Amino acid sequence: MASRIALLLLLGVICVGFASAQIAQDCCVKVAEKRLPLQILQSYTIQDAGQGCSISATVFVSKVGKTLCVPHPNDKAWVKSYIRQLNQKHQRRH
Repeated sequence: MASRIALLLLLGVICVGFASAQIAQDCCVKVAEKRLPLQILQSYTIQDAGQGCSISATVFVSKVGKTLCVPHPNDKAWVKSYIRQLNQKHQRRH
């Protein structure tokens, strides 16, 4: 009986491990080239190709919670500038 319980627990741990490894990641599949107004943006993340996503991009999050995919900061100077300004704004708050 104890070996059955141990086997079931082991099977459960393995299943949880596989499930957590397969968590889907939201990726930008294309980027908008249009410059966005800085004042609508709240935060950002950098998406790198080859780490679960097919393209490199910057994911801006607006103040109303929308995600906006734009080029990677290495590709567009305005994106790099926006990131710098968002970082400065965040540092002033903390």
